[in-house]
Amino acid sequence: MSRSSRRLATTLTAAAAVATLAACGGGDDGGGGGGGGGGDAGANEASDIGVTETSIKLGAHFPLTGVAAPGYSEIPTGSQAYYDCVNEAGGVNGREIEYVYRDDAYNPTNTSQVVQQLVLEDEVFAIVGGLGTPTHSAVLDFLNSEGVPDLFVSSGSLLWGEDPETNPYTFGWQTDYMSEGKIIGQYIAEEFPDAQVGLFLQDDDFGEDGEAGIREYIDDQVVAAERYTPGNTNIGPQIAALQAAGADFVVGFNVPSYTALSQLAALQLGYDPQWFYSNVGSDPTLVGSLLNNFSQGQVSDASLLDGALTTDYLPTVDEPDDPWVQEFQRIWDECGGEGELTNYRIYGMAQAYTTVQALQAAGQNPTREGLVEAIEEVGSEWEGPVLAPFRYSADSHMGTSGMSISRITGTSTEEVQPVMTTDIGDAEIEPFDGEQAPPPPNGIPDEEPVD
Repeated sequence: MSRSSRRLATTLTAAAAVATLAACGGGDDGGGGGGGGGGDAGANEASDIGVTETSIKLGAHFPLTGVAAPGYSEIPTGSQAYYDCVNEAGGVNGREIEYVYRDDAYNPTNTSQVVQQLVLEDEVFAIVGGLGTPTHSAVLDFLNSEGVPDLFVSSGSLLWGEDPETNPYTFGWQTDYMSEGKIIGQYIAEEFPDAQVGLFLQDDDFGEDGEAGIREYIDDQVVAAERYTPGNTNIGPQIAALQAAGADFVVGFNVPSYTALSQLAALQLGYDPQWFYSNVGSDPTLVGSLLNNFSQGQVSDASLLDGALTTDYLPTVDEPDDPWVQEFQRIWDECGGEGELTNYRIYGMAQAYTTVQALQAAGQNPTREGLVEAIEEVGSEWEGPVLAPFRYSADSHMGTSGMSISRITGTSTEEVQPVMTTDIGDAEIEPFDGEQAPPPPNGIPDEEPVD
């Protein structure tokens, strides 16, 4: 679809009233506001679907229940806390952000239903941060055909950014799995050149993209690749196959529950390779909790992960001196709900920060079309909590471009390789020569909109 053929979603009458989770806070009704963004000096208008003079409505889908809920269900609570603090500071151009997120239980059929509800009944301005490769794939065509901005998908699939002509409204956010695989592959080639590498992969684009990136650098070191289907928890045969193939180094592109399951399966087999888990599946606190649950208390923490390697594209809670972690802790303390600040809540806050940058860039009276164009024009210049630059342009809707590598020790990590940047395809891997910008004084980006 070319940009000229983008169209606004048709407004349909809601079939029934639906309950929403609305952002709270005391934003004013004027054209200013702590959220910044500027714009012309005119009055706020109801400029598009989901935008009124005083509010802007965003939607999302997350697994609030089901096998993928641990960890992932915390992401929207972090986003909600951030939006609430923005609203208390005056919103974006005087508009409060109304955030509506619904449960899809990590089931693509459910995702289709809840996203249609968000678009056709709730009439959101944009979908932001929808989680999961198999789930969000189910709504990709719908959102683009309806002309709904589909921002910052919570997944590193290439689907969200490599082909803006086909999916002009969709943008990635985190480092894509192919680029992550390339960075991992190069690290193994340089630091473990004699390793016999096995791959433990989710059987979808997540695993496929990660495998493709890794094989660019260590194809001749890979001795086996085993795949699992989400929902099938019997992965003992796959781990046994990796052991039988002689893999002494295993890279997992899997979600957290399968990190725990792979560790338990390896423990039962007496199998002790060097593990490297992609960023998605490596949160030690969550994996420790899952290990305790799955083993019925026989394994009570994440000690099985000690020495495992992983990647990072955001600061984490085990870095309490990091300025962004300190700022997100303040926001969680002031505007969050129950529980502690976690890496998943940091993810949600960081994603919400980027969303506010996008809304600011779209101007005082944003439109769906204008929002997409603003991200393409200035998104690559945004600074924030992510460790490497974004790649947004008219030709690429890919998210952040780099990652560091760390070793897990207890519930903490220590960096073993600084941030490296790359892109999909044959792009080289290069050290990131920039510095992460500190957070703004009130935690809200201050950016002028596109004219």
